Amino acid sequence: MNSLTLGNYYPGNSLLHKIDPRIKLSLSLVFMIGIFFLDKPLSLGVYALGILVLILISRIDALTILKQVRPVIFFSIFAFIINIFSVPGDVLARLGPLQITREGLITGFLMMSRLILLVIGSSLLMTLTTTSLLLADSIESLLSPLKVVKVPVHDIAMMISIALRFIPTLADEADKIMKAQSARGANYDTGKFFDRIKGMVTILIPLFVSAIKRAEDLAVAMESRCYRGDMERTKYKPLKLQTRDIVFLIVALLFMTGVLLIQFLL
Repeated sequence: MNSLTLGNYYPGNSLLHKIDPRIKLSLSLVFMIGIFFLDKPLSLGVYALGILVLILISRIDALTILKQVRPVIFFSIFAFIINIFSVPGDVLARLGPLQITREGLITGFLMMSRLILLVIGSSLLMTLTTTSLLLADSIESLLSPLKVVKVPVHDIAMMISIALRFIPTLADEADKIMKAQSARGANYDTGKFFDRIKGMVTILIPLFVSAIKRAEDLAVAMESRCYRGDMERTKYKPLKLQTRDIVFLIVALLFMTGVLLIQFLL
């Protein structure tokens, strides 16, 4: 778990790091929605080319990008296996009552590709190139119209920011607990299924206790600093759209429009 990078910020001075976080958050949502309409190799290939361009612009090394995909490898493989056996079509091989079809292989590969591209794209536009503080400010700014109907926008943004911030912290804590329990002879990764479940209790209980303690310490620290939400608060670096942000938004939207046209017209 110490290699988990979800929620981590990758410091840099690239163009993608400098783009307004509101633009990146909005585009990540557009890309997340758009990729679920893509089920053709050509449209997915063009989409993957766009993700590759984002990687080059961000100047983030390949190892960090691969670490983003690592947590979803199991789900990708599971989706691939389910599709190759469940999608009807031309039979390529039989395994007892199960059959592998050509259409299943294609569908499974496309499903796995969409999931991996989704994770990489959202990570590039949000957590890897945007600090948790800027991400919270962008969420608050985008949801600000809801203040008219008394929605606690600032509190929602703060909760999301804190949750993202503590994902890697709790992952490191879980890794330390697992090593400590292994040193004490705890057995949670061998034996029967229910034995493993019982063994995981020795990890989950200390982890929950640690998380609650951290939450309590954070609440005390915020109260001691007289934190009162967004009441009469100013920002050290207010968000301002610049020309590069507008250009980046237009180019990204044109790219996504082109990908969708390839999907539905070709």
